[in-house]
Amino acid sequence: MHRKNIANYIDHTLLKSEATSSDIHNLCQEAMKYHFHSICINPYWVQDAAMHLKNSHVNICSVVGFPLGTNKSSIKLNEIEACLLDGANEIDMVMNIGEFKNKNYDKIANELNKARELTQNKIIKIIIETSLLSEKEIVIASKIVESSGGDFIKTSTGFGKNGANTKNILLILNSINSKTQVKASGGIKSLKQLNNMLNAGAQRIGTSYSVIIMEEIPSS
Repeated sequence: MHRKNIANYIDHTLLKSEATSSDIHNLCQEAMKYHFHSICINPYWVQDAAMHLKNSHVNICSVVGFPLGTNKSSIKLNEIEACLLDGANEIDMVMNIGEFKNKNYDKIANELNKARELTQNKIIKIIIETSLLSEKEIVIASKIVESSGGDFIKTSTGFGKNGANTKNILLILNSINSKTQVKASGGIKSLKQLNNMLNAGAQRIGTSYSVIIMEEIPSS
């Protein structure tokens, strides 16, 4: 695939706590230069990014309940509202892993349903943190996200012990029947890894190595 085709799959990511306003500005500049689908940033920086990306094609994705997922539902929902108000048009929200492991699936579904209501015509991706789940749990979590109307099941925060792998992407896709898609994230640092994820069926890639990956692709 050509550079622009690859770039359209990428959420150009910067979620480090030490990121500065200058770092966010550079991220936005890179996203416009390489034509990435979006930038993925912490909520604090959404308003700044919206100014930098005004009139550009680049979407703004922000994270909610990040990286642990253990905020109260009311806080997560308020965070979604704030992100959207500041200019985000995609939300990546972390599922409450502990409550999921408690098998309180109704609570999980209720939170996701409310998040879906708030995002309406925006994109919402639910992070299930696959490295913390068994295969059976990945299947169950995927079905809950699908039932809630989530646009994407996202594999990882990138802060867990392991990131994305093709085995889990295939497992997720084989667990669902709808148009729900998969975002692979965590540990994707090369063009080879990115292509492996796309070939397995991922429709979005989250990576902070976006520019390095793009530079691996011949410009012609």
